[in-house]
Amino acid sequence: MAVKLLGAAIVPLGLFGVLSAGKGEGDWKAVRNDIAGLLEKEDYDDGSHGPLLVRLAWHASGTYSQFTKDGGSNGATMRFHPELNDGANAGLNIAMNVLEPVKKKHPWASYADIWTLAGSVAIEEMGGPKIEWRPGRTDSDGSQDDIPPNGRLPDALREGDHLRAIFYRMGFSDREIVALSGAHALGRCHTDRSGFTGPWTRAPTAFSNEYFRELVENTWTEKKWSGPKQFEDPTGDLMMLVSDLALLKDDDFKKWVMHYKENEDEFFQDFKAAWEKLIELGVER
Repeated sequence: MAVKLLGAAIVPLGLFGVLSAGKGEGDWKAVRNDIAGLLEKEDYDDGSHGPLLVRLAWHASGTYSQFTKDGGSNGATMRFHPELNDGANAGLNIAMNVLEPVKKKHPWASYADIWTLAGSVAIEEMGGPKIEWRPGRTDSDGSQDDIPPNGRLPDALREGDHLRAIFYRMGFSDREIVALSGAHALGRCHTDRSGFTGPWTRAPTAFSNEYFRELVENTWTEKKWSGPKQFEDPTGDLMMLVSDLALLKDDDFKKWVMHYKENEDEFFQDFKAAWEKLIELGVER
């Protein structure tokens, strides 16, 4: 039997967590299952679209400003210029194309809902916490008034003050900043997108606290190459960004890095709460 949560009916989905039956009309469980079916892709990166879909949901949501009350996950405005051409979003056209068959099969579902659901499904399917996701986002028609300015996403070449400016604008605390940074356990960088190269961990399709362990316990030296500044471990296989190492330079960030390194359950709990907050930014129901 459905129960009430935050004004929406919650439908139990067993191992798939929960989905809410809100404004969106249709079978959300079917949408979710179709997304899950798109995740494994043997010839893409490390065999999964999962990290890419997490990045899409995060970048679509991370443009929110609590000061101007614009940006965020509502609208799926990354489909339009200039947001589509923001350098921070390079390569996310691939993620949008991966999800296009889901939109065609379920045309009643908004792109904004599909993108945020896809990131949440990917987190769960890769072993992360169960995400409580709610529908109800609408799609922009491309009006320039809907599209946030470029430059609102983190710059990987900058440090703690920049991270705080970006995340405080969205209403996140230092603890939430570090928790969300733990998603770097997933995926890898590409020279033809961000300009950087390599994965943060040796299990880039498994959600875990491994990012924090590598950050603290490994040895990081500046990579000697012609690309942008980044760091590598002694094997040259793993990488960290300037913005990653910034978490160790700031005592208020570092205490949470150390905490999550030793307490994976708490990391999962805090990441879940911060992610659910992130994908709700800018949504009005």
